[in-house]
Amino acid sequence: MTSKRPREILVAAIAAALALPLAAAPAKRAATIADLHAVQGVGEPVIAPDGKSLAFTVTSTDLPAVKRWTNLWRVDADGKNARALTFLDKRDASPDFSPDGATLAFLSTRSGAPQVWFLPMAGGEPEKKTDIPGGVGAFRFSPDGKRLFLLADVWPACGADLDCNRKKDEAMEKGKMKAVVADSLFVRRWDSWEDGKRTHILLLDLSDLKAPLVDLTPGDFDSPAFSAGGGADFDVSPDGRELAFTSHRDPFPASSTNVDVFVVPVDGTPEQRKAPKNLTAKNPAADGAPRYSPDGKYLAFRMQRTPGYESDRFLLALHDRAAGTSRVLTEEFDSWIGDYRFSPDGKKVLFVADVRGRTPLHELDLASGKIDVVTSTGLLDAFQIAPDGTWAVLARRQMHLPTELYRLTLAGKERGKVTPLTNRNEKLLSEVALSPMEEVFVDSPTGKKVQVLLVKPHDFDPAKKYPVIMNVHGGPQMQWADAFRLDAQVYPGAGYVVAFPNPHGSTGWGQDYTAAISGDWDGKVMKDVLAVADWLSVQKWADKERMGAMGWSWGGYAMMWLAGHDHPFKALAAMMGVYDLRSMYSMTEELWFPEWDLKGTPWQNPEGYAKQSPSSYVTKFKTPTLVLTGQKDFRVPYTQSLAFFTDLQKMGVPSRLVVFENGSHWPGWYDMVLYYSAHLDWFHRYLGGAPSPYDPKALAFNDVFGKAKEEARAPAKDDAKPAPKKAVPPKPEEKKVPANG
Repeated sequence: MTSKRPREILVAAIAAALALPLAAAPAKRAATIADLHAVQGVGEPVIAPDGKSLAFTVTSTDLPAVKRWTNLWRVDADGKNARALTFLDKRDASPDFSPDGATLAFLSTRSGAPQVWFLPMAGGEPEKKTDIPGGVGAFRFSPDGKRLFLLADVWPACGADLDCNRKKDEAMEKGKMKAVVADSLFVRRWDSWEDGKRTHILLLDLSDLKAPLVDLTPGDFDSPAFSAGGGADFDVSPDGRELAFTSHRDPFPASSTNVDVFVVPVDGTPEQRKAPKNLTAKNPAADGAPRYSPDGKYLAFRMQRTPGYESDRFLLALHDRAAGTSRVLTEEFDSWIGDYRFSPDGKKVLFVADVRGRTPLHELDLASGKIDVVTSTGLLDAFQIAPDGTWAVLARRQMHLPTELYRLTLAGKERGKVTPLTNRNEKLLSEVALSPMEEVFVDSPTGKKVQVLLVKPHDFDPAKKYPVIMNVHGGPQMQWADAFRLDAQVYPGAGYVVAFPNPHGSTGWGQDYTAAISGDWDGKVMKDVLAVADWLSVQKWADKERMGAMGWSWGGYAMMWLAGHDHPFKALAAMMGVYDLRSMYSMTEELWFPEWDLKGTPWQNPEGYAKQSPSSYVTKFKTPTLVLTGQKDFRVPYTQSLAFFTDLQKMGVPSRLVVFENGSHWPGWYDMVLYYSAHLDWFHRYLGGAPSPYDPKALAFNDVFGKAKEEARAPAKDDAKPAPKKAVPPKPEEKKVPANG
């Protein structure tokens, strides 16, 4: 028998291999609460001055230990050589390169309250640069890199005197009397009582860290103006000589949206700092987000035109510093201008805007006024333009994709091309099925078509019947977007189809559509919501006997309103909702909102308040309802939800109340574990989806997470009582709905 040559053997082996059935790719599993807390949060990209690399943040979570931390990372501009720069289990965030690129500055909690730290790019350990009582909220380098502009909360009488501020803080903290004495509004904002401190901008000389700081925005005002989301609403001119900032100095700020843009000389006299120049005094509505052009000739800012209307269209305006005149750049653009930046040559402005369930990046040519869309996929959390203007970095997410960084080409034949720069969640995405959205449009009796974003369960089978949850957004003037969010995956992971409608009041469909909800909370928007419900109920894959609805903030109001009216839902869930409009007016902090959206005060429009108030329809309550709220929510006080729950109970309606003791209108990340668990448990009871992996009561009693280390340290005792039984994820066979839906 003749032996085969090596080449013939190789060919025969390949042929035999090809004849074998291909091995199936590992099956992905449906997403769980634990999986979604394993997502690494990528954000805050900043490009180095030489354009060769960028820094960004990565937030990680250890759910069993109830810990979350943020580290700094760096990656080359082509996406190669990603590496961590910091490693502690603290929060290192808000990175920014010094103008010469030699230093990466950032805010860190490694020493307690957030302070500015410098990390040398040539190598070495981070060095602490500030020690501000209460911490630093934001910072910015001067253009020459020799000074830092710091955002900090100070006592107006102390200003930039750190010792004075520290002594006052200590006296308040150690004093036996804990009280608030107020003679005017505001009394509280968002999640805190007004204590007399103000946000100011302080100037630090980096050449002499022991030199006294300078308070550039003195006085009994927040400068920059208060913002619930935080942020640094100020900018420094390219020559470093002028500071632009926002401030709300209306005599009755609780009923006014009249935030203005002010400027002050950086090296001016104390008298000049006490009397900054108001550039937008002629506009009685809101102005903000000042940003200087690269050549320093102009100062751009966002503006609204209607006083007292926080959801008026946001326009982009340009102030000519030499001429002292301003003009609107986006008069014909019928959407809200979001974050924006000048191109390095100053000839264009790039901005994001809410448009039809996305936030496209637009390019505005300043000479012609022409606006083009550069990229329109998903939602942009942040972007920054490279120093040479040829590309930008995007922090982008989609319904089924957590935020990652992407490189966007801005010039040449490949303009608009997007390539990935990071893949921090690659392993998770290879194991867990995150469902993309489908977009449909539903006819409404209002004559409009309502956009609905659908997310279906893993391994969806159109021949099967699924329970359905409608999620109504808050605002009410905002939009659901093609954006990764946990509730778009938690519920599909448990076997539900989830529908996210954008009814009247939503942004992204023109200002008229947005404005239509004001004074009409129980009108067109509710017709839209019910039209979407009717559409869902006749879909072949929908089980109309297992439909539920949920909503947060204004969406919570919608649930409370539905509770007293005819609807097809078998279960409701209302989070941080508005229940009694009369009491809500006198309990919230920003009075301009109800005064505009409900068309006056309760004594000016008592009929409108009563007609649109869910509390007027208590006798019709019958739908099992979950109610959630935060005790530190001063925007929609927890008493609204407490009153709703009380009335549900009095009407004999199955109901459950969850109160987050430290929760504001936006609860903390760990509070959200209970939030999702409570929803899954509630909808499992009444809609039949998969049960919650964690018992809500066990979570509230701290019997699920965060105990391992304590139990490990506890000495063994023969007569020790058995530990409380922890809630554990159910075994697959215990689930009423299979993992595949």
